[in-house]
Amino acid sequence: MYFAYRGYPVIVFAPIFTLLAVVISGLALMPSFTEVYMVNAANYVKNFFPIFLLGAIFGKIMELNGAAASIAQTIVKALGSKHAILSVVLACAILTYGGVSLFVVAFAVYPFAVAIFREANIPKRLIPGTIALGAFTFTMDAFPGTPQIQNIIPTTYFGTDAYAAPVVGIICSVIVFLGGMFWLERRRKQAAAAEEGYGEGHKNEPEVLDNQRYPSIWIAIIPLVLVLVFNYLLSRSAISVNGWYSEALLKTFNIASVKTVASSWALIIALCIGVLAAILINVRQVGNKLAAGLTAAAMGALLAIFNTASEVGFGNVVKTLPGFKAIQHWILNISSQPLISEAVSVNILAGVTGSASGGLSIALEVMGKQYLTMAQAAGIPPELLHRIASMASGGMDTLPHNGAVITLLAITGLTHRQAYKDIFAITVVKTLIVLLAAMILSLFY
Repeated sequence: MYFAYRGYPVIVFAPIFTLLAVVISGLALMPSFTEVYMVNAANYVKNFFPIFLLGAIFGKIMELNGAAASIAQTIVKALGSKHAILSVVLACAILTYGGVSLFVVAFAVYPFAVAIFREANIPKRLIPGTIALGAFTFTMDAFPGTPQIQNIIPTTYFGTDAYAAPVVGIICSVIVFLGGMFWLERRRKQAAAAEEGYGEGHKNEPEVLDNQRYPSIWIAIIPLVLVLVFNYLLSRSAISVNGWYSEALLKTFNIASVKTVASSWALIIALCIGVLAAILINVRQVGNKLAAGLTAAAMGALLAIFNTASEVGFGNVVKTLPGFKAIQHWILNISSQPLISEAVSVNILAGVTGSASGGLSIALEVMGKQYLTMAQAAGIPPELLHRIASMASGGMDTLPHNGAVITLLAITGLTHRQAYKDIFAITVVKTLIVLLAAMILSLFY
């Protein structure tokens, strides 16, 4: 936690602290590293790298062709300065739910957020919290069908798909949205009462974009719609990937159940279709920058996947240590209800790692089977385990050392002191709602 907070690379320090933990525990050093840490890190890369890579490429091309900016601009202009906060939240939510990566969303929406906040005379320090509500919460992991990685990871462990527990996901999404909007509007009114406006002398102020031309909104949304439609069709229709191959064939590839890979396959194909559509929107503009864009996307995907894989490798080594049984026993017995225990453990680990995907992956790698067994014994559908785990990952992950938080503040030119309070408030709202949902659902099982 300390080194992550100080900004040291997880890829370097995860194996260092893995080896330290092994030495202190008196276990075999090199076998623990090569046969536990590296094997589990490699397995994670094998399972999820295509999604990380294609997601990064899709987001980058949506940025290069101007489609992401077109969607943001249209929404912001349509709602106007009277609904500045709502317009930015909706712009971020639509892009995130459409499969655009969180970082690209922040870059794409920020210039329009500045323009509308300046026009409405709302303090700039509220922009990060507004973007966080739209991009880092309900459309990232709660709303059913979202193609973000936090909604895909549980499918591998529970045999579910991206649309698991849709009613719970939708209800929690609405509550998170309303709770977040209540907080941000309350903060806006407080600033207005104190006669605090947008402010002067800010860093990283974007250029005026009024004369810049973007694709039509109806063209810009085509790639997003295609990703969502094909992800659904390949997950839950007559052409679902579940029926593409026979069980005998799958067994030759060591696939015990198609359910463990079907959601990944569906999203991989959907993202490929989305990438092609995004390129075709503006072939000339994308083509001129395609090489540099693909390089940047690939580097970003590699960094993201290896950061998370390093954390997963660390978690799998830790679970082999003698002292971990006591920790595991404590976590599993936080509550006799698996949904509550799972929500707490994923939230804690997401906070420790400063990563939603990292904390989620560690929790499910280490305790996913136990939670599934406990749920089956209690008659709890795996879909509920999926949705609670996914939503919990997007709770305390946005502590100050979170990479997305640091990047968002860097993009907006603001500091933790200026803007983190509102990001943290959104984090608290999300965390409380997930825990409340877990407790309410547990009353029925």
